[in-house]
Amino acid sequence: MADDTEDTHLPPGEQPALLQAVRALLQPLARLAVARGLAHATVGEMLRAAFVEEAHAAYPQLHEHRRVSRISAATGINRREVTRLLAARQRRGAPARSYPSELFARWTTHPDYLDADGRARPLPRLGDAPSFEALAQSVTRDMHPRSLLEELIRLGLAEHDEEADSVTLLRSAFVPRGDDARMVGLLAANLGDHFHAAVDNVLGAAPAHFEQALYADGLSDESLAQLRELVTQQWLALTAALVPRIEKMIADDDAAGIGGRAGAGNRARIGLYSYQAPPEPAPAPARPVARRTARRRGGAVE
Repeated sequence: MADDTEDTHLPPGEQPALLQAVRALLQPLARLAVARGLAHATVGEMLRAAFVEEAHAAYPQLHEHRRVSRISAATGINRREVTRLLAARQRRGAPARSYPSELFARWTTHPDYLDADGRARPLPRLGDAPSFEALAQSVTRDMHPRSLLEELIRLGLAEHDEEADSVTLLRSAFVPRGDDARMVGLLAANLGDHFHAAVDNVLGAAPAHFEQALYADGLSDESLAQLRELVTQQWLALTAALVPRIEKMIADDDAAGIGGRAGAGNRARIGLYSYQAPPEPAPAPARPVARRTARRRGGAVE
């Protein structure tokens, strides 16, 4: 196996920084894989397939008879493996809509479904708006309102008072409980798009994606608790401002026949994240290396 400091087309001095960045990105991926029992061979196969996929996309005008050789040269994967991975290559489908998350977003931002304090109000299950039935039908008619309600209850996001026949939202953020598959799906969607945006920006794509972050250290546990609350408040304010305007944009594009729900338009993802961790442990002081005094003994130096 070649050393990872060889075979580079990067400007002098840039490769160490890139290798450090790749290691930092692989560390949480390895932690997730180990925690969920994914073997190195499985992830390695997916990594090779991703290399082939990206190299294939990098040379769209290349004649087919030269494609395998070019991909092999670009990735360092031998021609036989490239041929196998190309044969197994599958197109990604369009991202599936998440009706529960759309309903959740509308319930927590649309004025008709908020109380005087701007919180999601309890809704009668049936009837004209504002009701859960009307809310569900405003999101989709492909899924029955009862099915949507059962899904929200299963995810720990809402509860149904059968006596009053009303529905109450239990959480202020769409974080499903007890559904590992959906949580992993959210990780892939959110982190995947963020990663794509960051890579596009590093590679100079235009227009650049918006990508900013704040960093602070030296915070106490009490300050971190206050910061978490502040971030939550800012996110609620951001979604309250953006969701209605985005929905109007989609409706306007739909009416004009230039995008909308038909799937012909562009997609966008807007997120906010925070991360807290204890400080990195200070490296242990290096042990002094005893100097050896060269002494001549029998004509040799030790």
